[in-house]
Amino acid sequence: MLDQPAGVRIRDATAADWPAIWPIFRDVVAAGDTFSYDRDPTEDEARGLWMLEPPGRTVVAVAADGTLLGSAKMHPNQGGPAAHVASASFMVDPGCRGQGVGRALGEHVLDRARGDGFRAMQFNAVVETNTGAVALWRSLGFEVIGTVPEGFLHPEDGYVGLHVMYRRL
Repeated sequence: MLDQPAGVRIRDATAADWPAIWPIFRDVVAAGDTFSYDRDPTEDEARGLWMLEPPGRTVVAVAADGTLLGSAKMHPNQGGPAAHVASASFMVDPGCRGQGVGRALGEHVLDRARGDGFRAMQFNAVVETNTGAVALWRSLGFEVIGTVPEGFLHPEDGYVGLHVMYRRL
């Protein structure tokens, strides 16, 4: 069993989870500082981006009282002969950050990717100013293998780099 914060359970997301995921998605994306999504998606657009069909999967982190704390999605990074490398995205309720939810989701997704037969995981676009995420992924064994200079327009910092991060499974 992976090390999770007390009382937190990670499980596959269902359609019934979307109403609790949507406000987190909306707030995180609207901030414009971590995801390269349109900052004002419709709910249907957001659901299509986040609630994946196989071979992708979406999971949620839920507190003992049923409160949804965060979510992650994972999928093959590319298709065909590159489908053995996974990718993933993570969102934690802003009020729950710093409590180990992101780490628990990261560990869970890495374990699931390994179990699903992926050989590696690659994050294509980690905003370099998202220092908490960069530190978390480094602590979970990822390394920055390249940075796209000025690949992301941050709402406060202007053009900043997008890291490509990788680790073998």
